[in-house]
Amino acid sequence: MLHAALLDAKVGLRAMRDALAASERELARERQQLEDAERRGRLAAGISDAETVEVAERFAARHRERVEVLERKVAVQRDELAIAEREYETMRGEVQAARGSAGNPPPAPEPDEDLLRGQMDRAAREAAADRQLEFLKKKVRGES
Repeated sequence: MLHAALLDAKVGLRAMRDALAASERELARERQQLEDAERRGRLAAGISDAETVEVAERFAARHRERVEVLERKVAVQRDELAIAEREYETMRGEVQAARGSAGNPPPAPEPDEDLLRGQMDRAAREAAADRQLEFLKKKVRGES
């Protein structure tokens, strides 16, 4: 039972690390878009193009807000990962202590990481497809 929980925690840690990496990539893209919008605004101001300056400022404001949200999201994900890693290490110590006890059956072999990664990738693709399908359904119904 404890061994199964340890395996679940290990899979969960990988998923959390993957989610954190995806958020960090999204944050980097958003920062780049903010930088681009600000640069466009400066260039437009340099040629006295007030309309383009206004548009660039609106885009910069949106990207700035999104950067702030993503920075908080990444910080929270890092904190959650640190907590989960500590819990995993605690469980791992308990499993090792239980293995040392007499009369315990040998633990089941750990699942193949490639198999777990493939299962997680498939689940992520299915979730993305479900989100896209829901979006398209709303679009067809005229909801935005």
